[in-house]
Amino acid sequence: MERKAHYDSILDRSKRITWQDDCYVDLQSTSRSTSTASEPQDLGWMPKHRDQFQRFTTASFLEEMLTHLRNVDVLSSAEEAKIKGAGQLREQIHMLTSIVDGMGSQGSDSLQGFIESADSPAAQLILNHDTMVKEHKEVLLQRFEQYRERDSVSCPKLNISARTLLLVDGLSDLQLKEHDLMQVGVTRGGKRNHLRQLGLAKLLEPLTQVSLSPRVSLTVGVAGIGKTTWVRHFVRQWSLGGVCTDVSFVLPFTFCELNSLEKLSAERLVKMSFPHLTDLSLVLGGSCKTLLILDGLDEFHSTLNFSDAASCSDPKKEVPVDDLITNIIRGNLLPSVSIWVTSRPGVASLIPGGLVDRVTEIPGFSPKDIQVFLNHHFSEKDFAGKIWAHLEAHKILMVMCYIPCICWLVADTLLYIMQSGTQEGLPKTCTELYAHFCCMKAEVGEPRGREPVKVEQLHGSNRKLLGNLGRLAFYGLLKHKYTFTEQDLRAYAIDVLLSQSSFGAGVLVREESVLQTSYRFTHLTLQEFLAAVYYYTSSKRAIFDLFSESSMSWPKIGFQNHFRNAFQHSQQAEDGHLDVFVRFLAGLLCPTALKPLAGLLALSKDDGYLKTWAAGFLQGLLVSGGAVVSLRSVNLAYCLHELQHTEMLRSVEEDLRLGSLAGKLTRPHCVVLGYLLHVSPECSERINLTASLNSTTVKCLLPQLLYCSHLRLENNHFKDDVMELLGSLMSAKDCNIQKISLADNAISSKGAKALSRALLVNRTLTSLSLRSNNIGSKGAKFLAEALKMNQSMISINLQSNAIEEEGAKALAEVLQCNRKLVSLNIRKNSIGAGGAKRIANALKTNRTLAKLLLCSNQLGDKGTVALAEALTFNHTLLSLHRLQSNSISNKGMTALTKALRVNRGLVSLNLRENSIGVEGAKHMADALHENNSLQELDLTANLLHDEGIQAIAGAIKFNQGLVSLHLQWNFIKSTAAKALADALRSNVTMQLLDLQENAIGNDGVIFLAEALKINNSLRSLCLQGVSAGTSGAIAMAEALVTNGTLHSLDLRGNAVGMEGAKALANALKSNRSLKSLNLQENSLGMDGAIFIATALKGNHQLTYINLQGNGIGESGAKVISDAIKSSAPTCVVDM
Repeated sequence: MERKAHYDSILDRSKRITWQDDCYVDLQSTSRSTSTASEPQDLGWMPKHRDQFQRFTTASFLEEMLTHLRNVDVLSSAEEAKIKGAGQLREQIHMLTSIVDGMGSQGSDSLQGFIESADSPAAQLILNHDTMVKEHKEVLLQRFEQYRERDSVSCPKLNISARTLLLVDGLSDLQLKEHDLMQVGVTRGGKRNHLRQLGLAKLLEPLTQVSLSPRVSLTVGVAGIGKTTWVRHFVRQWSLGGVCTDVSFVLPFTFCELNSLEKLSAERLVKMSFPHLTDLSLVLGGSCKTLLILDGLDEFHSTLNFSDAASCSDPKKEVPVDDLITNIIRGNLLPSVSIWVTSRPGVASLIPGGLVDRVTEIPGFSPKDIQVFLNHHFSEKDFAGKIWAHLEAHKILMVMCYIPCICWLVADTLLYIMQSGTQEGLPKTCTELYAHFCCMKAEVGEPRGREPVKVEQLHGSNRKLLGNLGRLAFYGLLKHKYTFTEQDLRAYAIDVLLSQSSFGAGVLVREESVLQTSYRFTHLTLQEFLAAVYYYTSSKRAIFDLFSESSMSWPKIGFQNHFRNAFQHSQQAEDGHLDVFVRFLAGLLCPTALKPLAGLLALSKDDGYLKTWAAGFLQGLLVSGGAVVSLRSVNLAYCLHELQHTEMLRSVEEDLRLGSLAGKLTRPHCVVLGYLLHVSPECSERINLTASLNSTTVKCLLPQLLYCSHLRLENNHFKDDVMELLGSLMSAKDCNIQKISLADNAISSKGAKALSRALLVNRTLTSLSLRSNNIGSKGAKFLAEALKMNQSMISINLQSNAIEEEGAKALAEVLQCNRKLVSLNIRKNSIGAGGAKRIANALKTNRTLAKLLLCSNQLGDKGTVALAEALTFNHTLLSLHRLQSNSISNKGMTALTKALRVNRGLVSLNLRENSIGVEGAKHMADALHENNSLQELDLTANLLHDEGIQAIAGAIKFNQGLVSLHLQWNFIKSTAAKALADALRSNVTMQLLDLQENAIGNDGVIFLAEALKINNSLRSLCLQGVSAGTSGAIAMAEALVTNGTLHSLDLRGNAVGMEGAKALANALKSNRSLKSLNLQENSLGMDGAIFIATALKGNHQLTYINLQGNGIGESGAKVISDAIKSSAPTCVVDM
């Protein structure tokens, strides 16, 4: 009865707590599905433990149970055989529970008695697992509840539940060697090249059906990106049953906690943090799934040494804490426990890559995320819009905001300044912003109930506290120490109570855990700022080297010597950990940055001398650096920006915008260019260095070009030695280049070979242009071999490279196996029929190439016939863009049109400048009767004549696919124009018709004008040089009065005259669709032009008009131009 009452209480919904919801559903559904007897028979021990029984019973323990049940005559031999013959272990257990359920209390009690008396780990898990897990989850929820408000973004779109981790292939060189802020600046917060995205729920799951779950997972992210927030969110979600429900125990630790420990065992570590876990053998022994979280490796004061750490496999043996962690990660200790480590990227490299099964990265805010964040938290009085506008104007602040923690800091500070009503402008540099942040926290930290305190009257204790915090920050920074104990605070004369009751509470965060209470600065950059403030104030009076904490150092007197010393240490630091510190140090020499700190620092009057001196010193460092611009050098440009000495920065930016960098790229200019690639999205996304570089400047800039998205390096006279450099660039793991144009250089096959080696390993490049070089067939073969393996290239341009037949054959082999290439340009390459045939054969099986450019080769009819045959198989090629100038006659045209009758993929066909005659035109007409997928057809400069055009016009009447038709230079006269006009009366798809340089005369134009009164699809009509006169213009004007769809009309090179202009002007007064009108060289005269100008005073939509070459004269042109601008300011006029 006691057991029944207990079970009834479980089923009572009013007595359940939240975490039991899923268990309740599972119990109910399981009991209903497995019960074969009446309901009271289910209310026993078995239903309560059914899930644990299924989950934890092993084959050996099942055998023991069956033996016991046979011995006590509960199971018959037939039933035992039935259980053993049920199949896999899970099916056998299910069969056993079904049989026991059918026996009523006798079977359930016998099984219960055996399990309760057994000493097996499986028995203990069946009996105690759920109770232990329940208690553990309640403890974790209680511990982590205090962080819920701090961790919450409250904006649904930015909540961790809605975000994903990036699965990456290890760490990049940038992550391993550079400061966090430099990493974010270089990548502009963009997502790294990643294999896929993983939600938090998928963190520990296998990636495929045949792969295993990772034992050691490593998650990296820069300081402030939210690593600890992700961990806390995961623990809370797991405790509530939201993620990783197959994990029985999650054991979260921080390395900050571990700093307080010296020597202990694995079991003692767990027991100290989680004393409620009474049976550690169940938790750590591998009987159930356990996850050990080690958060914040970068905060660990010891160094993990995987090569020299003593091996330990005994979980009860006490070892130094660093050896303990090393052995756990290695798998010597707790081999069955999953490990999740989080860290800043640089420190994460301490763990050998071979020990890590999965590396994920936390992405920062994108610009869109920043806007969402601002709109959600700062919507009042359009503060969000004002803050966003300021960030847009000052890119360095925008870059900082890619880090969520700094985004909060920046936005809060800007809001504080806006609300303070100060007349001063918003901060333009990071130093100014952090100075205002400290001022804000000093004011906020004042005791409540007082009148607002002026900055100059701030509480005196804050000044002392700032100095002591600055000293702690500076020497912590030198030691790579970012978390501190109460003992550390006392060592630097910081009152623990004062640190949490005033200004200190705004800059110092207190973290409490079971093992230790620790402190850290709100963000790493704030520690660096306070360190710089300390160094700035101390160096004015210090007589010894401040980088030596003891007084035993060489004398160093004067601010300038200390300033030089700081930059010397910064430039020598390989990991760049002093980069941001010296930026702030330089920024503090700017009076506008110091002003907000006036109440917190004892400042002497500044005459600007130090700022001028520092600017000269920094510019001297720009000149004296090595041959290659490193990120240490680029940091000097950041320092100049913080100093607000930006003349050189602005000069290089302007030259880059105007394309006038040629001959100006000295080393300092290269450094500044590297800086612009970091802070300017426009530069990094598309930088045009055409005709600006040589081999020396390329070598100098090389490390910074890694991070551009689109590089234009055209017409720089590059030779093969530069390709070796660029090849090494594109082979780098950090390479971010997606498009690169090397057109119009002097690259031979040797240079192509260097590029091809890079393409074998590069995963980012999608577009490569080598137009107008000289790689030849040999170079094409090198590239082809790489493209067979490359899985990222989408577009390649090899125009004008003399690749000839052999090169075409090599590329044809690529098309047979490559499934990524979408566009291939091999124009002007002396490719004959043989090469065309190889390409055509490849197209029969290729299903990815969509655009093929083959114009100005030597395909002839034989090559064209081969391509036509391929089109009968290939329905994915969208554009045979430009088969022009390939000596194609009616024979080739016949083959192509035959293919078009069955092909349903091609949308663009360019056959201009061939020898296609009337017969070929008739065949094309026949094809257009059947084909409705072709949209663009260019037959310019062939020999179609009126007869051929009449045939095509007959097809257009019924064709429902063609939208663009070019027929210029085809000896067409009015008869053909009449046929086309008749077709336009019924055609509803044609949008562009080009008839220029055909002598259709006034009659032809009149026919077309009549058609325009009915046609509602044509958008653009080109009638340049068609021998039209006044009557044709008048007819066209009449059509424009009623036509409401034509957007562009080109009447260049005709004889419209004054009367024609007058008619067109009258039409413009009522027409509402025409946007572009070209009347160049039409003998309009002054009067005709005036008619057009006055017409624009009415309501119109015209945005462009060309009146050049009409004998108007300069003075007349000015009068007319002014008249048009006054009446139609949005209309562009060419006079």
